Amino acid sequence: MPASLALVVEIGRFLALHRLEVSSFTLAIAHDYLTGEDARLLRLIDSRLQACGGIDRQWLEMALSDPDPDSDRKAMSALMVKMQSNIEEFGRTTADARSAASAYGSALAEHVDSMQRRADSADMVAEIARLAAAMLDRSRELERAMTRSELQTRGLQRRLDDARRNAEKDHLTGLPNRRAFETRLAQEVGEARESHEPLCVAICDIDHFKAVNDTHGHEAGDRVLKSVAQALARISNDRCHVARHGGEEFVVLLRGQSLGECWELLDEVRAQQAERKLVNRATDVPFGRVTFSAGLADIFAFADPRAALRAADQALYRAKSGGRNRVIIARPETAELAA
Repeated sequence: MPASLALVVEIGRFLALHRLEVSSFTLAIAHDYLTGEDARLLRLIDSRLQACGGIDRQWLEMALSDPDPDSDRKAMSALMVKMQSNIEEFGRTTADARSAASAYGSALAEHVDSMQRRADSADMVAEIARLAAAMLDRSRELERAMTRSELQTRGLQRRLDDARRNAEKDHLTGLPNRRAFETRLAQEVGEARESHEPLCVAICDIDHFKAVNDTHGHEAGDRVLKSVAQALARISNDRCHVARHGGEEFVVLLRGQSLGECWELLDEVRAQQAERKLVNRATDVPFGRVTFSAGLADIFAFADPRAALRAADQALYRAKSGGRNRVIIARPETAELAA
């Protein structure tokens, strides 16, 4: 079945499953959700389904009317991209101008030396030589100004790089944030396809996190988040990327290892974390065991990375329903049944 026809069929199933009337609005919603083109819509609907809530037109209109919490970050990202382009253009212009000024100065110096050697022969030549010398001094000032501009451009570039890293960092855990993960995912998918390597993704969620916040307070909850982040960060390297996906949820991207090897690695982290016993420093009351559940998917076993992420999320939901503190592998056939 052609991909376009398969998508039409999936859109029809989505509308029928949620008893949505066929309209331009619902067709657009179904298309953007199933293709993953609207990341915010994807999160909203998946969260609603996990909470066993209904998807109807009234809920969709209300959910989409709420302001996007990521809008400021998106605006900053667009501004940074534009600023980057302007800086690069300014840097090239400055470098070219400095080079031109330097060449002009060198050529002028040769003419000045030539005229000064003949200055005694005529007052006019001497005057021209004097004017040329003044022009030479001015060109040297211009070259120094261009050099300063070039140094300033480099400094601005460094500050922009720092700002970009800041925008892609979760400041509580020190891990990359969701924005950074989205960029890394696209990069890793391309490189893994090119090198014919396996690529897996896992979504991890801290068990009973709300109870920790409610019982011990948000400061204690932050400590629990840092504890799990540190446990996952220990396996991070140039082939394994860990990010905070939002709330108490983390995402892990693993390249070059089979699905089974990824499961073993993640399950070992889970087991080590489960053995830790944290205590509330403010009250000396134990938290008990802090565990996490995870869903793991082979990205290339699914139609596209978004489908793999949804499958990993569904596997995470099964891990939660099955008792928590476990890692469940997503299977394509299971994902099809869930859809």
